[in-house]
Amino acid sequence: MLPGTSPNATVLDSATRDRTRVLLLFSLSGRLRPRGTALGALADRYDYGRFASHLMTSQDVLPVPVLDEQVAPRRLRLPHGDHGLGLASLRILVVTTPRGDATLVVDCAFAGETTAGDLAVWLATTCFDRDRIELDDRPLLQTVADRLGGRPLALGQNVHQLVFPGGRLQRELLSADEARKAVLLNEIVYRGRMPWNPATPYDAPLAPHLRNHGLTLSALGRGVSVQAGWAPHVENGLVLVAVGMISALSVLQRTRLAAFAMMKANEQAPTDSPTGIRSLISRLSAGVNELQLDLAFGVEAYVDSLLIPEMVTEAFQSSLGDALGIRDSLENSARMVERLTSVISARSAALDAELAERDDRRDRTVSGLVAAATLIALPPTLLLAFFGVNGTDVDEHRSILDLSAYGTAYALAWLPFVVLVLIGWALLRRVRTRSGSLLPTPDDTFAPVPPPRSPSGNRRP
Repeated sequence: MLPGTSPNATVLDSATRDRTRVLLLFSLSGRLRPRGTALGALADRYDYGRFASHLMTSQDVLPVPVLDEQVAPRRLRLPHGDHGLGLASLRILVVTTPRGDATLVVDCAFAGETTAGDLAVWLATTCFDRDRIELDDRPLLQTVADRLGGRPLALGQNVHQLVFPGGRLQRELLSADEARKAVLLNEIVYRGRMPWNPATPYDAPLAPHLRNHGLTLSALGRGVSVQAGWAPHVENGLVLVAVGMISALSVLQRTRLAAFAMMKANEQAPTDSPTGIRSLISRLSAGVNELQLDLAFGVEAYVDSLLIPEMVTEAFQSSLGDALGIRDSLENSARMVERLTSVISARSAALDAELAERDDRRDRTVSGLVAAATLIALPPTLLLAFFGVNGTDVDEHRSILDLSAYGTAYALAWLPFVVLVLIGWALLRRVRTRSGSLLPTPDDTFAPVPPPRSPSGNRRP
């Protein structure tokens, strides 16, 4: 029994299941923006019992169903057969968050009794060979994409499989001794890939997260959860929690890759054009804004208990979050985005400072040229005065443009000015291209790492 719950509440949240139910959650890469459909909210697709009021309050944050179909079980084919586990029912859903992060949900119920060994093989096939699962003799994802209007879809890296044992398997898990229970749960949770020997010392990192409440049992690893004895509305609530966590994990992975891509763009972009640098800063700033929105509304919105503030779901959410390492990944990703923001701000400040310095140098140069030009304006004035006087050196029968007669006077008047213009042009060009780069290039050298300290506090030689 969960701490703080009454016996009546425990009975209402527990039930006996006749058939084993398995839900396969596959993350989809890319983004699938939700559109207005007739499917309504996710809270309308399943029975959530007493959790429904919480979901109605938070429906704007919850994933939205964009596909929901009941499919004849015989239409689904696994690459290595069904391993003796025939399906009694099959339901396929695609749900997407408001940010467009989609998850494919395959809801299965088996027709007959299931054993831990057969179930482990079935789980391994649907996980490791998921790209070879077929529906109507076509790849499952291709058929789903056609149902969504031909939108291109691709499987992501994240998979989680929820197992709700039924029949004899449920009774065995709830009533077996601890040693037998550990063997069964380890086989299912690790899909038969890691045999469990009860005689060996307990290894906490490898053992499934286990909660045994008597009437119910919860055990989970990173890829598989076993939930036995829960009522259907609790099962559906746990599925909703798992969908949010898998979606959040996909967002974290996408955020991490996008942050690295922005870092490379920042390092490799040319830095000799103010327009190019401003364009780079604008693109990086827009990208960081998207990353921050993803972390806030694609991760943080699904990793706490606010959506379904109930102890049953909180315990599962906490354990699954620990198994997936979401909280540590969220903190690390948030720090990466913050530092990327700092780098962009520093680059923008450096650009502004360099441009201000360049403009100041240019203004000083232009001011000097204007002053010099004012001084050099005197020779042309004297030249005009020379032609205006009635002197013996001025022949009234010759044109003032006759350079053979007045070339020396023109040279004395204009040559200093031409030289000054050439010198000014060279100085302005030097101001524009003085360093060749408006921003410093990344330094590939690393600061020396001090030697580690010994336990006594002194540095090792």
